[in-house]
Amino acid sequence: MPASSPGNTYRGRFAPSPTGPLHFGSLVAAVGSYLDARSHDGLWMLRIEDVDRPRCQPGATDDILRTLEAYGFAWDGEVLYQSRRDEAYRTALEKLHALGRVFPCACRRSELADSQIARLAGDGAVIYPGTCRAGLPPGRTARAWRLRVDAARIAFDDTVQGGITQDLAHDAGDFLLLRADGLFAYQLAVVVDDVEQGINHVVRGADLLDSTARQILLQQLLQLPIPVYCHLPVVLNAAGDKLSKQTLAAPLTVAEARPALVAALRFLGQEPPPQLVAASLAELWQWAQMNWNLAKVPRCRSRNLAKEFEHAH
Repeated sequence: MPASSPGNTYRGRFAPSPTGPLHFGSLVAAVGSYLDARSHDGLWMLRIEDVDRPRCQPGATDDILRTLEAYGFAWDGEVLYQSRRDEAYRTALEKLHALGRVFPCACRRSELADSQIARLAGDGAVIYPGTCRAGLPPGRTARAWRLRVDAARIAFDDTVQGGITQDLAHDAGDFLLLRADGLFAYQLAVVVDDVEQGINHVVRGADLLDSTARQILLQQLLQLPIPVYCHLPVVLNAAGDKLSKQTLAAPLTVAEARPALVAALRFLGQEPPPQLVAASLAELWQWAQMNWNLAKVPRCRSRNLAKEFEHAH
């Protein structure tokens, strides 16, 4: 449900994708971003990242909103839906095209994956080898549009992960802005949406750390403000895989809201006093907002879930 906090300058956000229900990994990201915003007397915005329509599940958005409310989250302003913002993304793409930084690409995903020179970026995407950068091959037609990265080297200071430097040409390559299916790519959408919502602090999972340099490059080219970035450790399951819908992470349940919140706080290095472990959800939130300390968040990209979740029950 919306909350009102006028006059604040800190603006954070939580941006789940409606590809399924929220799970414990989602909760950790939501708790970290929410508490960092509230501890600064700031705003916490909500965005539904449904730009990738084919992956979205019917009813998932409503389920996400109900779960957040049941767990005691209160967001500011109206929810922003990426699926309604194609015109804003198209305007940004046209600006990049006018700068000479966009080119058409005829390559299919299967062709890139089968290439003998194919390399993978940190997020698992195939690094584009530059096939169409100098022009479309004879007889081929454009299927998508990419950003010409050139010699971009991006450095930024992450509040949790420390100094990060990325050579985009080597580590990411020319990346997609408009996909072959006519949908805008996540990297462009998130940059445009952060400006629309006035976001100046991005607190999210470290699985998105490798995307940050690409987003900063887009912000620089479009002359947009660059937020403060903070990437929290990603939750791993017992097998050492990222907790996600793809690894069959269990959905959050209302019945386990209190122990799950305790587990999320512990995962983030925030230890409630013993007398609060059995407290109400409202009491836990009150303590968490008053005692949130970003310096206690573990300085790592991932952590195993087992101990935090076990102690919460």
